[in-house]
Amino acid sequence: MADFNYNLLNHIDFPDDLRKLKESELPMICSELREFIIREAASNPGHLGASLGVVDLTVALHYAYNTPYDQLIWDVGHQAYSHKILTGRRKIFSTNRLFKGISGFPKMSESEYDAFGVGHSSTSISAALGIAVASGLKGETDRKVIAVIGDGSMTGGMAFEGLNNAGASNANVLVILNDNNMSIDPNVGGISKYFVQMQTSPAYNSLKTKIWKALGKFKWIGPLARRMLQQQQQVLKSVVFRQSNLFESFGLRYFGPVDGHDVVGLVHIFNDLKAIPGPKILHVVTKKGKGFTPAENDATKWHAAPGKFDINTGEVFTTNSDVPESPKFQYVFGKTIIELAETNEKIVGITPAMPSGCSLNMMMKVYPQRTFDVGIAEPHAVTFAAGLAVGGMLPFVNIYSSFIQRSYDQIIHDVALQNLNVVFCLDRAGLVGADGPTHHGIFDLAFMRNIPNMTVSAPMDQVELRNMMYTAQLPGKGPFSIRYPRGNGTVIEWKKDFQEIPVGKGRKLNEGNDLAILSIGYAGNFVVEALEKLKSEGIKCSHYDMRFVSPLDHEILDKVAARFERIITVEDGVIDGGFGSAIAEYFASSDKKPSILRLGVPDRFVEHGTQEELYRECGFDSDGIIRTVHELIRH
Repeated sequence: MADFNYNLLNHIDFPDDLRKLKESELPMICSELREFIIREAASNPGHLGASLGVVDLTVALHYAYNTPYDQLIWDVGHQAYSHKILTGRRKIFSTNRLFKGISGFPKMSESEYDAFGVGHSSTSISAALGIAVASGLKGETDRKVIAVIGDGSMTGGMAFEGLNNAGASNANVLVILNDNNMSIDPNVGGISKYFVQMQTSPAYNSLKTKIWKALGKFKWIGPLARRMLQQQQQVLKSVVFRQSNLFESFGLRYFGPVDGHDVVGLVHIFNDLKAIPGPKILHVVTKKGKGFTPAENDATKWHAAPGKFDINTGEVFTTNSDVPESPKFQYVFGKTIIELAETNEKIVGITPAMPSGCSLNMMMKVYPQRTFDVGIAEPHAVTFAAGLAVGGMLPFVNIYSSFIQRSYDQIIHDVALQNLNVVFCLDRAGLVGADGPTHHGIFDLAFMRNIPNMTVSAPMDQVELRNMMYTAQLPGKGPFSIRYPRGNGTVIEWKKDFQEIPVGKGRKLNEGNDLAILSIGYAGNFVVEALEKLKSEGIKCSHYDMRFVSPLDHEILDKVAARFERIITVEDGVIDGGFGSAIAEYFASSDKKPSILRLGVPDRFVEHGTQEELYRECGFDSDGIIRTVHELIRH
């Protein structure tokens, strides 16, 4: 940024510039990169802690490898800020995650250095293997392919599928395990414990250090012997651990663990590894948030910067307002599930590695034996819930809408087919904002509504969320999906007595004769706002909050069709196959066939921006609804 002097970074636009530096200058460029990222995130919050932890690793990779010819794939990609800065985007990095600016994740259409578009976890190994095999088939035997995957993403089943396939191949692929014992929340499960054992074994590390130092005393044979030790560490590990190395069992040659913040040491290791053919894995130990004390001390809070902050103290700036703030939907979920669990001992909570993000951490504190973080393993989370349901429990599975896509087969086969009472609470449904198309939860209404036995619902506010959660845990409800958006709701006084909502029944919110507007979920608030403005023009429309996409309220639809020739549907989801399509399908098979205009997310991938900017771009914010009403009335 303009108010800080970056002696080296200001002269680096691409990795070719980086490779002109002396090795002794690499620690300085790492320091400047960290300063740059911290200062940028202070005014434009993004994935701070995740990116700070891999600065040294990123510099070493671009210094040692011939990118973009050598292909570098980041798993998830939220840690790739220094990668973006070093690959032609430093001068426009201030637009990161902003509307019409650069993406917060690697994106193939944005740069040739982004070898694979990412956003969801555990995909990098499979993608890297595919690229490596393709290179081999084309005779590009000198091309190196590197996948960087975190230990959190390594808990995902797809990562092991990739490892299994890679180990059985002769592909020239390097997997770098970035091990910081974190994803967003602390990692859980046997894999995490295994990594900790490997990197902290006093016996192994002590013996390795002693041998390394001893070899260094020999002037001529020492360097060669050290390289041989790096290449034959499995013998040493077998002596100490007395068990097979997990990755060696897959058929990959294992190296490490090594210090992920020794940039010069990493460069030497990469140069050595380039000479070793076939699939291999390097275990790198890093610290999330490295270089920014608040992020080092609270990696969960600073995984992504929680707001604009003071770069010296880490104090997050807040806006002072006398207007009471409506709580976030996820907060209301967290409080509500505790209330329900107090009176229904069958209720258990499940989340795939997002307890703080979805607020299930609240239940973890009160009912630790009834709350489960299963790691980044969405398919497992769903079938685990199915097993719990068979065993007599009532699972609430909280998964971001974008991530539930990864467990679609399990929803159909293991839950719905067997008509099990599993409640899916889909957080971050609809357009989520700055994380962009990989994280928008816009498909769930469309892909959930066509599953037999599945109740598909969407609350308009926090009170409705509470009542839907209450309804879903009543006897005989079967599979039940509740979707709600990222961020704050519209109701301040949300904690009210529970009321059962009749499944498949909507409600009328406004009376008018000009036309009918049918909405689902949070987008209904845009309709309320639009109708309030239209009232001053003398335009009055009937507004129905349908609440459910499956089953639909046929009684309301029949009444609407009897009164109105023109209907507008509004949803924060894809138009094709979604709520509006369900309405159109119903009327297509009835005697009454009103004209239907559907508002929602168009048939394309919507980029990043604030939620308000994206609602406006897609045309279903209050102004877009008003324009549509004017057009229909005018014609």
